[in-house]
Amino acid sequence: MSIKWGILGTGGIAQEFARDIWDYTEMQIAAVGSRSIDKANSFVLAANKFGSYEELVNSDVDAIYVATPHAIHSQNAILAIEAGKPVLVEKPFAGNAQQARAMIDAAKFHQVPLMEGMWSRFLPHFIRVREIVDSGAIGEIISIQADHGQQLPKDPYYRLHAPELAGGALLDLGIYPISLASMLLGRPERILARGEINESGVDSQTSTIFTYKNGAHAILTRTVLSRTPCLAKIIGTLGRIEIDSNFYTPTSIRTVIGGETIEYPNQYVGQHIVTAKQ
Repeated sequence: MSIKWGILGTGGIAQEFARDIWDYTEMQIAAVGSRSIDKANSFVLAANKFGSYEELVNSDVDAIYVATPHAIHSQNAILAIEAGKPVLVEKPFAGNAQQARAMIDAAKFHQVPLMEGMWSRFLPHFIRVREIVDSGAIGEIISIQADHGQQLPKDPYYRLHAPELAGGALLDLGIYPISLASMLLGRPERILARGEINESGVDSQTSTIFTYKNGAHAILTRTVLSRTPCLAKIIGTLGRIEIDSNFYTPTSIRTVIGGETIEYPNQYVGQHIVTAKQ
């Protein structure tokens, strides 16, 4: 069955989602909803255009993709959930824990699916990482290290520097290293965090250490002040996995185990073994 998507919001990420659905799947962009009919009409890939979010969620679409600014993900998702529509919410899931809990409670009450659009978890190299970890090849994970930094000045990236729009490095960039740690180690037992607040009132950079019951650590950094390597390492008792830049996009990985390095190139067209450089 082809899913008929309704897109709530008309910004750049909504248009990218629509193009990918159009180009690479058999699903449909059945409708788009905006706070103004003019913006909705400018969204050329949607079959139907609505000048309000209420009209969209009450139409005959099968599911809703929420692509509005972070700060209003919660209210938009709950609007769709209360209309009985399954919801895919663009990352970050919500602006804070209270909003996230309200969304989850609404989905449970109305018995509809609710999911965050953390697309990197479905990439081929992330699937391979999980397979390697699950195989026990690198032993028990003792450390994860990941960074995500981009140079994103207030002009032209105002949204990322606006507290009212839930801007800041943590919510926009930090979720990628956090998602990697969560995927492999689950919920941390303790979080140590340090952030720097800029003149706009949002965090320009943050660093966190997640600690887990088994003694593992995840050391994660993010910043909007500079482009960083955007690399990740998963270190185990028997070896490690190295993920090349940008670790959260399609890229290459390698394992280093017992003096042997196995390369898994991007797209995984074959693999070869080389001597490890310790």
